[in-house]
Amino acid sequence: MQRRLFLGVLAVAVILAGVLFLASRPRPAPPISANPNPASGARFAFGPENAKVTVVEFSNYLCPHCRAHANEIFPLIKRDYVDTGKIRYVLRDLPFSLPDGSPQPMVVRAGEAAACAADQGKYLEYHQTLFRSQDLWAGLKSSDLDKFLEDLASQLSLDTSKFAACLESGQKRAGVLADQAMAAQLGINNTPTFLVNGVPYVGGRSYQDWKTLLDKALGQ
Repeated sequence: MQRRLFLGVLAVAVILAGVLFLASRPRPAPPISANPNPASGARFAFGPENAKVTVVEFSNYLCPHCRAHANEIFPLIKRDYVDTGKIRYVLRDLPFSLPDGSPQPMVVRAGEAAACAADQGKYLEYHQTLFRSQDLWAGLKSSDLDKFLEDLASQLSLDTSKFAACLESGQKRAGVLADQAMAAQLGINNTPTFLVNGVPYVGGRSYQDWKTLLDKALGQ
């Protein structure tokens, strides 16, 4: 009798030990959710939506390497890959955060201005003009900056009254900040950063390097 009682107690002890072991052992971490689609919600995209390759560029209007890409490399990519329907190219703003956590006001304002120009069908022209004139507006105060941005609109034959009203309204700010938030979600903090079908490439590169990169992506 005592032997059977002992064996019963031992069996219960073994079961309890097993339960405690399973409960206390390390468990696999839940899977990390995939990064968001870097093109999701983008305001400025060129080329077919169903293109095999999508390039997403995050740039900053005060970044010299971004300026070189916008004015020297992007026109060639557009000519050979976007306009021919081979790729889709997405442009997004990335104003950096200041020490107090606020975004660079001048870069945000430049992004707003480009979006206002887009309302009149001149986004790319204004985008590239901002980069070409980077040294002229980089140190301007807010009121002088707005005047300069309106002058750029005039040079591109935009309706300056509509442009000024758009800029003054602040209605385009949310779009610029949404781009910044997307960059943060993707862990992007340098410009220019390019994602080619989701694969990141940081910094400027020659057009020949771009050709090699894009041709390889298209061939995969």
